Amino acid sequence: MLQRRALFSLLLAALAGPALGQEATLEWKFTKDKPFYQTMTTTTTQNMKVTGTAVEQKQDQTFYFEWKPTKIDKDKNTVTLEQKIIGLKMNIDIGGSKISYDSSAKGANPNQANPLNKFFEALNDAAFTIVLDTKEMKVTSIEGHEKFVAKLTEANPQMKPLLEKILSKDALKDMAEPMFAALPGKKVKKNETWPRKSTLDMGPIGKYETNYTYTYEGQDKDKNEKIGVKTELKYTPPDANAAANLPFKIREATLEAKDSTGTIVYDPKAGWVKSSEMTMKLSGKLNIEIGNQTTPVDLTQDQTTKISTSADNPLKK
Repeated sequence: MLQRRALFSLLLAALAGPALGQEATLEWKFTKDKPFYQTMTTTTTQNMKVTGTAVEQKQDQTFYFEWKPTKIDKDKNTVTLEQKIIGLKMNIDIGGSKISYDSSAKGANPNQANPLNKFFEALNDAAFTIVLDTKEMKVTSIEGHEKFVAKLTEANPQMKPLLEKILSKDALKDMAEPMFAALPGKKVKKNETWPRKSTLDMGPIGKYETNYTYTYEGQDKDKNEKIGVKTELKYTPPDANAAANLPFKIREATLEAKDSTGTIVYDPKAGWVKSSEMTMKLSGKLNIEIGNQTTPVDLTQDQTTKISTSADNPLKK
C-alpha cells in the first residue's frame, strides 16, 4: 500500500510539476506616446567564387530605431507606431576595398567622397507610420514608403529600377514585422511551439520564404522568458523578365539555409523583446547574366543578427 501511494504521488508530481510555474504570457505591451529604442547589428561574411576567382566580403552594419506608439485601439486590436531610423554605422570590406560610415560622426566620416555615403545619409532619419494588428502580430499598413524610396533614388538615380522593386510597400511591411512577430500574444506552456511564416518578395533579387518555429523554453536566472527559434528558408529565383531594366539577371539559383537558429529573451516587466540573436548559414550556386553573358557563382554566407530593446536612446549614452 505504501509503495502504491508513493508511486501515485510521484505520478502526480510528474504530471503537475512541468505546468507549475512553467507558463508565461508572451505579448508586447505598448504605452501611448512612450517611445522605445532598438539596436540591430548584423555581421555578414560572404565568400563568392566567380569563374575560379575568390571574392570575400565582410560587412558590419548597425541600425538604431526609435519606435513611438501614437494610437492604441483596443477595440480593433491595433497599435499605430511611428518608426524612425535615428542612426546607422557601416563597415564594408569587399576584397580589401573598405567603406566606412557613421551617422554620428558628421563631417568626419572615412571615405567621405564615396558615392555610397549619400545612400547611407538618405537612410538616416527615414520615418514610417506602421499599423500593427496586435492579435495576429502582423503589420497591416505602412506609410512613408514613397518618400523613403524617392529620397534613396535622389541619392542614387541609377538604382531607381532596383529600389522601386525591392523596396515595395509589401516588402517594407515584411521587413518591419519580425520585430514583433516572435511573440504569440498569449499564454504558453514550457516547450509549447508556435509557427510563423514570412514571405519577402524582392523583385529581381528573388523571393525568400521563411518558416519560423518558436519554442518557449522557460525562465532564465533573471526572471526573463527564453524562446528558442529555428528557421527554414526557401529561395525562389525571380521571373525571367523581372530584371529587364537592370544591368544583371539572376537566371538560376539554388540557395539553402543551414543551422539557422536563435534565442529570444522576453522581459515580462517591460513587455518587449529584450534581446534576440539569430544565426544563418547560406550556401548555393547562382547563374548571373551580365551583358548577355552568363557567369556561374558559388556562394557561402554566414550571418548573425542581434537586436536589443531599451527605454533609453542608445545614441545618447
